[in-house]
Amino acid sequence: MNDRPRLRRKEVPAYLMSKFGIPIAFKTLNKMATVGGGPAMQYSGRTPLYHVDDLDVWAEARLSKPVSSTAERSLA
Repeated sequence: MNDRPRLRRKEVPAYLMSKFGIPIAFKTLNKMATVGGGPAMQYSGRTPLYHVDDLDVWAEARLSKPVSSTAERSLA
């Protein structure tokens, strides 16, 4: 995986896909950085950095609990 604690925005989509199977476009992350709803970030100068722990928390919050049918999903 990745052994660095923080990733640049362009690296985030590959990280989320490889670790969680969550597809997200770089442009979507750019939009979320502007309007909100994306993972927490920090800045080093003008460069936004995403801590992998924050990415993990954000990704887990987007995933539903495991279900065995579509009917179960609507009950949650």
